[in-house]
Amino acid sequence: MKKALLILVVVAMVAVSAMAMVACNGNDKIIVQTNAYFAPFEYFEGTNIVGVDVEIMQKVGEKLGKEVEFVNNEEFSQIIPLVQEGKVCDAGAAGLTITEERKAKVDFSIPYYTSVQYVVYKEGDFETQKATNGVDCIMWSDLADKKIGVQLDTTGMIYTDLEINGDGDYVGELAGTGAECVPFSNAQLAAEAIGLQIDCVVVDELPAKYLAKNGKYKCAALYYDADTATEEQYAVAVTKGNTELLNAINEVLTEMLNTKDGNGKDQIQLLVEKHLGLN
Repeated sequence: MKKALLILVVVAMVAVSAMAMVACNGNDKIIVQTNAYFAPFEYFEGTNIVGVDVEIMQKVGEKLGKEVEFVNNEEFSQIIPLVQEGKVCDAGAAGLTITEERKAKVDFSIPYYTSVQYVVYKEGDFETQKATNGVDCIMWSDLADKKIGVQLDTTGMIYTDLEINGDGDYVGELAGTGAECVPFSNAQLAAEAIGLQIDCVVVDELPAKYLAKNGKYKCAALYYDADTATEEQYAVAVTKGNTELLNAINEVLTEMLNTKDGNGKDQIQLLVEKHLGLN
């Protein structure tokens, strides 16, 4: 009898230990890396991280019956490597652009937003032109000889050809225009340097519009020529092999993109407008 009781106690202790390990390993929650300086997709509201990506992942958590925890990473460039490693997080949601280089490291969800690169500047520093489609834009050639701020490891950095040289310094010329590219850890810091260290910032459309919302800056789409905008697609990054999470994200995104309001706007568009303060 005593031996049987001892066995039961041992089994119970092992079960409790196993449950504790599950909790420690984060299997009861989804850990999402982000960089919360990319409104309206992620930004701080007090001490809380909110935004479009946060609400998308909360729906994923509800589908899987798991808690979702967003972790701010001050270094945007570290998000993909951390998702690739899969030890401290399960996913990355930070207005991440799909690229072939990133696809080799992580699995991407279906695209949920198409963006265009924008130029953020002070009024009077640039004159916009009309693209063929009627959009007010700044042409690639208008950036010649300018000092351009970009956020590290973002599409803005890719488009402006910013690279690390052998000495570990950032160097680059924008498509041969003689422009100088200056890296910043986030778009807000880059914008604050306009008129001081740099002439403008190249960043994605919605963060640019968010920065220009208070009237301190102007912004306009960046076009290669009158017919060609600088486009990219956003997706959520997931550690390779985590098919349960990837499938759940894709199901949520599909539902959101296919659910339209009376004006034909899908749920992603409505979230964007909500976090831009448009509704």
